[in-house]
Amino acid sequence: MLSGPLGALFGTSSVYAAEQKVNITKDLASITVMDNGKKYVIKRNQNVKNTINEDYALTSRACPPFCVQPMQLLPGVHTIGEIEMLKFLKARSDGDKSIMIIDSRTPDWVRKGSIPSAINIPWTQLYPESSSYQPFVVEDLLTSRFGAKVDDGIWDFSNAKTLVMFCNGPWCGQSPTNIKALVNMGYPADKIYWYRGGMQAWNALGLTTTTSP
Repeated sequence: MLSGPLGALFGTSSVYAAEQKVNITKDLASITVMDNGKKYVIKRNQNVKNTINEDYALTSRACPPFCVQPMQLLPGVHTIGEIEMLKFLKARSDGDKSIMIIDSRTPDWVRKGSIPSAINIPWTQLYPESSSYQPFVVEDLLTSRFGAKVDDGIWDFSNAKTLVMFCNGPWCGQSPTNIKALVNMGYPADKIYWYRGGMQAWNALGLTTTTSP
C-alpha cells in the first residue's frame, strides 16, 4: 500500500510545488482531502516565522502519565511518519474504504485541532478499565466500522480494516492505549499503523489541521 514513488500516489500535487516557499517534500506541495463535506488542502504553513502552537510547546510534562513512548510499540504494529500518514490520507480520500484514520484523543483535545479526515475514537471507549468502557459499544464499533465479525464469541478479523492511529505525540499514551486494547482483543497487529509523532510533530511541521469542532 505504501510502495512506489510519491508522485504515483500523490498525483498532480507535485506540479505546484515550485509555487510555494515551504513544501512538504521537494516535489510535493500539498494534498487535498474531504472532512465532513469540507475540503481541506493539507500543506505546511507558508509563514517562515511561524512558531508551534502553545499547546505543544511544553517540553516537560510529568511522567507518569506523560512518558516517552517507544519507537516500536508492539510486535507487528507499523510506526510511521508524516509522509506515510499523508499517503494514507490521500488513499482514503481517493476512495479506499479499507483504511480508517483514527484520532485516539479525548474530544477536548480534538476540538483544538486534528488531522483532516480523521475520525475520533477516544481511548476511553476501547480501554476496559476506563469508566466510559461499554462492551456492547466496542462490539458494535468492531463490527460496523472496523470490518470485523463475531460468531458465538469468536472474532474474525480476516477482513478487518487497516487502522492508522495517532494522538498528541511521543509523550502521549492515548493511541498506544487504543492500539494495545485492540491487539489484546485479537486485532491483527500488522493491520495497525501508528503515527508516533502525532499532533506534536504535525504542528511542529506547520501542517494543516481541522478548524471546526
